[in-house]
Amino acid sequence: MSVSPHISTRAARFAGVAAAATALTLGLAGSAAACNISEFTAAATCTGEQGVITVTDKDPSGTPATITVYAKADGAEKLIGTQDVKGSREGVTVTFNEDWQPKATYRVHVKAGSVDEDIKPDLTTPDKGCKPDKPTEPPKPTPSTPEESQTPSAPATPEPSEPPTAKPSPAGDSNLAETGSSTNTGLIAGIAVALVAAGGGVMFALRKRSSTKS
Repeated sequence: MSVSPHISTRAARFAGVAAAATALTLGLAGSAAACNISEFTAAATCTGEQGVITVTDKDPSGTPATITVYAKADGAEKLIGTQDVKGSREGVTVTFNEDWQPKATYRVHVKAGSVDEDIKPDLTTPDKGCKPDKPTEPPKPTPSTPEESQTPSAPATPEPSEPPTAKPSPAGDSNLAETGSSTNTGLIAGIAVALVAAGGGVMFALRKRSSTKS
């Protein structure tokens, strides 16, 4: 049985349209399943008082990816760690134990299929760290010993003062004090004796001169 040229042309046209549609569908599906850097996110969080950095891969194609984290400070970088991850539409998260400080900066690099770039912008940690600030305690007073707190101090006992004792003066001293005599009495007596002796000498001389004239 022979096929007319008209039918043959129509069949070829339908076959071409079907092939183009299939190719377009496969191309769109491949584009939708391709890995993209926008499917990766990074965050700085806390596990208790321990800081961690997490990276989540939401690549629905499940393309294997390598995540590398660097700490940035003063124009230099420090490697924190590298981990492999295979994402999913719901998201798969990998965790890096990093006791980060507040307002620190980290660079997160992703290599997966045709993707080989950093997550933009760089990760900046929160203003507060994971460990709570401890309040400053005032200094505690020094406790006293039990002996000091229980035993009252004994009051000071004044010592009795002795009354002044008047010493008796000798009898001679008291008489001299009463009569007004003192050690000058002996001097006066000596002078008197000298005057008496002088007077006696004068009288003896006068008598001797009188007897010589006679």
